[in-house]
Amino acid sequence: MKELIKDNRTYFICLLSFAVLGGVYLFYLQKGDDILFFNAYRKTLANYCFRFATKMGEPPVYLLFGIAGLFYKFRYSLLIALTGFVVLGVSFGLKTFFAMDRPVAFFDKLKRIAEVTLVEGVDIHSGPTSFPSGHTMSAFAIYSLLIFLLPKKTVIAVSLFLTALLVGISRVFLVQHFWEDVYAGALIGSALAIVIYLVQAQFKEQPARWFDRPVFTAGKKGNAA
Repeated sequence: MKELIKDNRTYFICLLSFAVLGGVYLFYLQKGDDILFFNAYRKTLANYCFRFATKMGEPPVYLLFGIAGLFYKFRYSLLIALTGFVVLGVSFGLKTFFAMDRPVAFFDKLKRIAEVTLVEGVDIHSGPTSFPSGHTMSAFAIYSLLIFLLPKKTVIAVSLFLTALLVGISRVFLVQHFWEDVYAGALIGSALAIVIYLVQAQFKEQPARWFDRPVFTAGKKGNAA
């Protein structure tokens, strides 16, 4: 764990900052105020941007990076797939256990649904599946894992972390989750990525093994005669 933190110092600084600042915000936040805050910003351009941003935490992202991993190391593709299935299972289990209302159901029960500005074209979920945010958990899991696997550059770590954070914010903007759902999803997703990476690190990479080699390689052109 110490080596992981040392090699990914920028990421862990970002994660710690998020945990502290996000926790302080949550402590002073009255439930529902986060949804109402974005009312004034739910305009055409912002709606489009956040509808796109939320897709950065969906299965096609795992598929894309999983395929890319086939050209580098099959191990990476396996890790991405494993992370996706673990996130799916954990998210489903926690949502079922807590069974907390989505924002629309929450405001509807308070007879305040008219106060909420919805985003046109978004399929709003209303069941008891709010906590934690699956999209946010998914985003923080995959992008944290990628940060651990890719070259250790500050720009990569910050960019991927902010992408995951943007997914989380989009869930509040689109009236799908409360900040508490996003906050929990982010921390759980990050924790899952850390655990999965540390477990796989016990199996040292050896180029001779099939899963430490690429499945597809670019053909090399021979020298002209």
